[in-house]
Amino acid sequence: MMTPEKLDYIRNKYHDIVAVRRIVREEGEKLAAKTKYRKQVLVCGGTGCTSSGSLKVLKQLEESLKENNIDDVLIVKTGCFGLCALGPIMIVYPEGVFYSQMTPEHVRTIAEKHLVKGGEVVKEYLYKGTITEKGDIIPFAETPFYKKQMRIALRNCGVIAPENINEAIAAGDYQALEKVLTSMTPDDVINEMLASGLRGRGGAGFPTGRKWSFARASKGDVKYVCCNADEGDPGAFMDRSVLEGDPHCVLEAMAIAGYAIGAHNGFIYVRAEYPVAVERLRIAIAQAREYGLLGKDILGSGFDFDIEIRLGAGAFVCGEETALMRSIEGHRGEPRPRPPFPAVKGLFGKPTILNNVETWANINPIILNGAAWFSSIGTRTSSGTKVFALGGKITNVGLVEVPMGTTLREIVEEIGGGIPGGKAFKAAQTGGPSGGCIPAECIDVPIDYDSLLQIGSMMGSGGMIILDEDTCMVDISKFYLEFTADESCGKCTPCRIGTKRLLQLLTKITDGKGEPEDIDKIEELSNHMKQSSLCALGQSAPNPILSTLHYFRDEYDEHINKKICRAGVCKALFTYHINAKKCKGCTLCARNCPVHAISGSVKQPHVIDTAKCVKCGLCMANCKFDAIERK
Repeated sequence: MMTPEKLDYIRNKYHDIVAVRRIVREEGEKLAAKTKYRKQVLVCGGTGCTSSGSLKVLKQLEESLKENNIDDVLIVKTGCFGLCALGPIMIVYPEGVFYSQMTPEHVRTIAEKHLVKGGEVVKEYLYKGTITEKGDIIPFAETPFYKKQMRIALRNCGVIAPENINEAIAAGDYQALEKVLTSMTPDDVINEMLASGLRGRGGAGFPTGRKWSFARASKGDVKYVCCNADEGDPGAFMDRSVLEGDPHCVLEAMAIAGYAIGAHNGFIYVRAEYPVAVERLRIAIAQAREYGLLGKDILGSGFDFDIEIRLGAGAFVCGEETALMRSIEGHRGEPRPRPPFPAVKGLFGKPTILNNVETWANINPIILNGAAWFSSIGTRTSSGTKVFALGGKITNVGLVEVPMGTTLREIVEEIGGGIPGGKAFKAAQTGGPSGGCIPAECIDVPIDYDSLLQIGSMMGSGGMIILDEDTCMVDISKFYLEFTADESCGKCTPCRIGTKRLLQLLTKITDGKGEPEDIDKIEELSNHMKQSSLCALGQSAPNPILSTLHYFRDEYDEHINKKICRAGVCKALFTYHINAKKCKGCTLCARNCPVHAISGSVKQPHVIDTAKCVKCGLCMANCKFDAIERK
């Protein structure tokens, strides 16, 4: 075990991370010699799998190993594996087999049949993608979901126990910090960032090296390094997963940035709705301080740097850098005019750099592998990889990381597994409430910063919601406007009033009361908001409307002029009817109708009273003969 005496030995005599790694390796070899583990079982402990019962699976696994007298199998609780749709996930090494949708009962069987000496893989519980037509088992890394991915930011997620700093160090964390403190000047670090072409992964895509160079050039006795872990986009969980799976990579990167710009204090602003991430961050900070990797005289270099956590209350506007900094200061989270920019006057009025979690997760690989390596990945103007939270109408819901320039088709059809139920792909919404919709006609567009802007969308932090043929694009615009109208801080009039007025116009259209001139009003107001709002929330709030108007104008026209919603989503524009030729009179629809709007005799066609119908859809959901139709 790592004792205080051993830590003192490292800090006082060797003063470098090489000694830390050596001690960790020696302790690991001693542990392996004592236990001689035959197998390791990795169980996902990320929020996604936890919500589907992975902690119960873990508990049952421990009990089953004990019941079967198995003491040479190591259990490791990791971060997210990425394939969230199949949780809880369990991977067994050295076989590398991928068990999916685990239950305590499944685990009991696996322990009895697979984990015992001489046991065999329980194929019926494996992820189907790892079994060939001939019945052979392939490594999960060779499945379509993982094969096209390139995990840089997510390199340690699902690989290490995030609450164990020894595993983090063994996996490469803090090696870049040691390299920086022992062999690089601050200018060397910034030049490496500039040469890498790394752009901020939080939305705007501003070059990271330039931001750092501005802060280094700014004069100030105190400077700060901040991490934006607020992540408020609907459907986004990229940053949360990195913090849950590899929190040390963020701490290391912030320390490197502190060294580069001359800062000695850092703040991680994380939303309180991420309790697992917050707890693992707290554990990681305490461990890093204990190992001398945060605090005073890091690795004997004379460089001091420490980090504090600040919890956010879930305000979307605090994703904007100046609003986030005001919140850290204890004020209401509202943006302030720029210039001056945070690199000159930021947190507490001092020069500050702010990057999001995914940006920080790329720093270690760039320092260790070099800027040329990183810039060789992706496209000329968008280096490296991008993490996306893939959700919506897609088979493989989860977290993916692909090189910049990967096409939307590759993500949807190959990695994502296509649209469920044989439905047609209609659009992909990227960039959250600030982004736009990419239509099917643009499915072969490469996903990078510049390409997305050219077609009216944006990268954003990385949410990617897939929409199928049953999606109403007017309703999608309304959904995002409801969000931004609710999240506007109210400081500037264009955003405070503009979002509400846009929402009123969209609601009018979806309620079947739209008029042709409403489209002109929407476009005019949207342009005013983009030009005059104080921050990016108001400036980008019209984007979902403008992109859907551009690509799906016919749906707006149908809602306004024909009073129909082709997707059957807007309740005011359709009614339910029963097809008498298909109805068998089974009475299921009538028995499930909450307002008794359906009548008819057994084995006779039924009828819906449209005046009573509340359009809840239960009749359609319960009909076994597809007799319920929307018109």
